[in-house]
Amino acid sequence: MYESLAIVGATGAVGRIILALLEEREFPIERVKFLASKRSAGGPITFRGRQHLIEELTPTAFAGIDLAIGSTPDEVARDFAPAAVKAGAVVIDESGYWRMDPQVPLVIPEVNPEAVDDHRGIIASPNCSTTQMVQALKPLHDAARVRRVIVSTYQATSGAGLSGSRELEEGTRAEIAGEKYKYETFTHPIAFNLIPQIGSPKQQGYTSEEIKMVRETRKILGDETILVCPTCVRVPVANCHSESILVETERKLSVDEARELFAATPGLVVVDDLDAKQYPMPRTCEGRNETFIGRIREDLSSPNGLAFWCVSDNLRKGAATNAVQIAELLVSRARQAAVAR
Repeated sequence: MYESLAIVGATGAVGRIILALLEEREFPIERVKFLASKRSAGGPITFRGRQHLIEELTPTAFAGIDLAIGSTPDEVARDFAPAAVKAGAVVIDESGYWRMDPQVPLVIPEVNPEAVDDHRGIIASPNCSTTQMVQALKPLHDAARVRRVIVSTYQATSGAGLSGSRELEEGTRAEIAGEKYKYETFTHPIAFNLIPQIGSPKQQGYTSEEIKMVRETRKILGDETILVCPTCVRVPVANCHSESILVETERKLSVDEARELFAATPGLVVVDDLDAKQYPMPRTCEGRNETFIGRIREDLSSPNGLAFWCVSDNLRKGAATNAVQIAELLVSRARQAAVAR
């Protein structure tokens, strides 16, 4: 059973939401440890009405810990996860470092919950842009087998961390005031602008963010034949990623059938009434744990094509919520195993 939990990166944007979700969802844990960088260690943090001390993340910090949820840069996850596993903890990692490791399951609880049973100490949570897309693809794939996906993302600045959100706000103020602003997180001004590059150049003109969507989608759905063509764009929106998705399936899906499949899938919410101007938007989806689907329509250029619009809070379902759901899944699995014994 899981009785002790460590939150790694507790002071970051995602870490703070993880704490809030653990409280909101009354996660069953007896002892919680809060870990962060040396710079943040020693400071206070409030959880469940009590003040706790933030401890420095070190290889020895996981003694007595059963479960760890980490939201850190790749290079930190590379080092802390094996140390935590060696100490006896199961690690749920938000970074990109472990996602494509063949020995590490990549999990969205609504999509492939059974994958957690194959973990060897580390469970990876997918990239935020992948998570919402694969959630939407899953019911279509089960019903008619997805063959090809063309996706364009409109990704919020919060996806670049606290500094990304700060630069959007400060850069916009400077732009309106006619002042110059020095961007450090973004390579170009984000205020009143779009940046069609997220991540580093990778292969054949695609960026690291785009390649993640290709590889992670195939791994989560367990189908290496799915073709994915992504274009990832940073937009001047504070929070929530939006995606325009075009899917080609082996069997034709009607709009009505697709709508029914989406509506019947846990974690998905359909908001789709063009006449009434009702569809998902970042302003209406922020702070929610679900993924929202709208603008469902047939592809005019392909007989088996379906187009739709998808919005999700990238800090929640794209990161914190998915990690907490994996933790809940582990606890549930452990309880079921205990009863079976």
